[in-house]
Amino acid sequence: MIVEMRNGAPKDEIDAVTDKARSLGLNVQLNLGTDKVVVALLGSNTGLIPTDQFAVLPGVESVTRIMKPYKLASREFKRADTIVSVGGIDIGTNRIVIMAGPCAVESEEQLTEAARVVKTSGASILRGGAFKPRTSPFSFQGLKKSGLELLDKTRKSFGLPVITEVVDAHDVDMMSDYVDILQVGSRNMQNYSLLTHLGKTRRPVLLKRGFACTITEWLTAADYLLSEGNEQVILCERGIRTFEDSTRFSLDISSIPVIKKASHLPLVVDPSHAAGHYSLVPALAKAAIAAGADGLLIEMHPDPRKALVDGIQSLSPSDFIRLMEELKPVAAAVGRTL
Repeated sequence: MIVEMRNGAPKDEIDAVTDKARSLGLNVQLNLGTDKVVVALLGSNTGLIPTDQFAVLPGVESVTRIMKPYKLASREFKRADTIVSVGGIDIGTNRIVIMAGPCAVESEEQLTEAARVVKTSGASILRGGAFKPRTSPFSFQGLKKSGLELLDKTRKSFGLPVITEVVDAHDVDMMSDYVDILQVGSRNMQNYSLLTHLGKTRRPVLLKRGFACTITEWLTAADYLLSEGNEQVILCERGIRTFEDSTRFSLDISSIPVIKKASHLPLVVDPSHAAGHYSLVPALAKAAIAAGADGLLIEMHPDPRKALVDGIQSLSPSDFIRLMEELKPVAAAVGRTL
């Protein structure tokens, strides 16, 4: 249930709404806009409470039931777009933000070269995996804490924010000291204990869509982060599993306008995991920008032929630099900048 206060409603009127909600056993979350406050009333019994109990309170402009499973990620709760700020970079504005780097951190030399390419090409954020949850237990699992230390050293050397995947709730606090954005991978989108822990950190979180999850399930997972008070949430479409096997996954381009209509959260697209092959990445990246994505998460390796993870879908430095130039007219065509 959403309670929208009148413009300029004083604190005592807002407190009266929150006190009433808590007396009924509801949880409360506030969206403090510039002109008015929106109060989300959360709980399993909201459907049993008449809206009149809040509509009659002083300062209340309207009361609306949100029928969707997701609440805090919805446009009903917050109409204005959320902007996530990371190291002076705003995600969710007119500027498209590019995050790029190797799927896995392998060495200092590899990560340094990747950072150099990211920096000189005009991309904004360095990606690199330290902990790698793999389908097979015999595949390379990442350098773990040593990889985090390399990411931290590289971000300081190049002045680039870094993003890496977190796979265990026990690692969240430790990893927060080394990186700027914590990524939740597709396999962990519905790991609710991990999401709850991340929600308490207030650290920027990039939430990838599960490869067998609906948009509703994805946004409901985002609510786990938001309900703990973390408003720094970025969504990431990375393709879903369908009957089609000519690509690694099927990139759901339609999810971009659907999310933009349904949610206030910024959305980036990972064309690398959807494509599964480097030759397809540029086309999917351009399509994502044209459809309204706020950014891209691209795999780029200094030497994809030697990559320990996902070399076949990683762009070479020359291919990545070329793509950065090719994206500029696409962004301009839809009124965005790169």
